Amino acid sequence: MKNLIYSFGSVLIFTSLIFSQSNSKQKTKLTEFQKLEAKREKFDPKRDPNADLQTAIAKAQKENKRIVLDIGGEWCVWCRKMDVYLMQHKDLAKLRDKNFVWVKINMSEENENKAFLSNYPEIPGYPHLYVLEKDGTLLKSQDTSELEEPDLPIVVPSDVKDKDAFMKKEYEKKKARSYDLEKFTDFLHKYSLTK
Repeated sequence: MKNLIYSFGSVLIFTSLIFSQSNSKQKTKLTEFQKLEAKREKFDPKRDPNADLQTAIAKAQKENKRIVLDIGGEWCVWCRKMDVYLMQHKDLAKLRDKNFVWVKINMSEENENKAFLSNYPEIPGYPHLYVLEKDGTLLKSQDTSELEEPDLPIVVPSDVKDKDAFMKKEYEKKKARSYDLEKFTDFLHKYSLTK
């Protein structure tokens, strides 16, 4: 009887382990976006932007590159979207890394970096990019909304039977908008020192 109870208990433990492992695997399935987002460099409110800029200037001068200050925060959906977009488009990331020292500057409630950002033109929205010469002088204040895919109006064709379902689907597409590869590539080429 003892052996029977022991065997039954072992089966129960083994079965519960299998189910808990399969359940945890299901819970940890991440989308490609989530996997890439976990790997990206974060905006850190504790970093000193003045020290980061001085480090970037030294590196840019040594490597003959320009500097891009990427202003944003972890609260900013489009900031995270831009990071993931660059990771997904390896040729674009390669172009960026070959020609620029990319520096993330935090702007959040926790640390707005007001003193540092007061040295640059006003920011209309986030993320925002400042392109600097390798000595740190400002070349371009870039509104990143100009690098996004166009936000076209939703037009419902007359032959659509379920207009609500159509609108919901189109709205989801609009939420999935991202950056425009041609616009982003042109922007990086325009400010690259090497052509």
